Amino acid sequence: MNDLQRAAQLLRDGELVGIPTETVYGLAADAANPAAVAKIFAAKGRPADHPLIVHIADTGQLGDWAREIPPEADLLAAAFWPGPLTLILKRQAGVADGVTGGQDTVGVRIPNHPLTLELLRVFAASGGSGAVAAPSANRFGRISPTTAAHVREELSEQVALVLDGGPCQVGIESTIVDLSRGAPVILRPGAITAADIQRVLHQSVSSPDSAPAAAPRVSGSLAAHYAPVTPMQLLATEALRRVAGDRIGAGLPCGVFARRAPLESDLLTFVRASADPAVYAHDLYGVLRDLDAARVGLILVEAPPDSPEWLAIADRLGRSACGAGKD
Repeated sequence: MNDLQRAAQLLRDGELVGIPTETVYGLAADAANPAAVAKIFAAKGRPADHPLIVHIADTGQLGDWAREIPPEADLLAAAFWPGPLTLILKRQAGVADGVTGGQDTVGVRIPNHPLTLELLRVFAASGGSGAVAAPSANRFGRISPTTAAHVREELSEQVALVLDGGPCQVGIESTIVDLSRGAPVILRPGAITAADIQRVLHQSVSSPDSAPAAAPRVSGSLAAHYAPVTPMQLLATEALRRVAGDRIGAGLPCGVFARRAPLESDLLTFVRASADPAVYAHDLYGVLRDLDAARVGLILVEAPPDSPEWLAIADRLGRSACGAGKD
């Protein structure tokens, strides 16, 4: 039995499997099995009302999970699936509350990773539902995993098998677009930007800041998320240099993720940040994990540029800093 067949069998048996996607590694369970889905929440320490995303292999499966599929969903699926885009739609009656967080909506996407797409097909062909609920494969609120090793380090006792698909290509979570209440609203920014979506739909798209109060809860929307255990500050360039200098002057170690090193010191662990937002996103969670493991006492991150192509990165960094250093 190869790894894909074994993974499909484990999913049918109600077990958890670590899966690669182009965004981050997921902690997968059969989306049609409420008991298996419950194991995700137990393994991650995830709040029960925090919804999951259903991963499917083909747009023909969308109707199994969503009861209302507007034309905008078809257009976005054709343009971006497989890919880092999650659509929020009205859920089918039979979708488990554990998947939706008890809401009337469900998040669905087709991941762009050949290994996981093949797993979903094998899972369906062997009698399974062909769909998995899969949040990031890490402890709730902590740094998302972008390699199989990250999953094993953090959840080895909770996961029956981790499929190794190499490092994630994108490196941050999918863009989430709500289509359940009429006009499209981005509830979580990602690699697919508002401008990308507007080019496909030929209509304006609201940003997360302008999302209505009635918008559904979605993954990764809490103020504190994606966080290292080490305290972290997100600072403008000059402020970062000042804080790093004060800390080194006091004889305390420091980790810095910035475009330039603020000073030279044996107490400074420096990682150079890319000026390319795609490369930065790819590297981000791995860098935060490395600095966390280095026991530097404080992580300082230079604030990214204030422009649309950096929006998703700024979102992740802000939530990381908010949750950093907290149990």
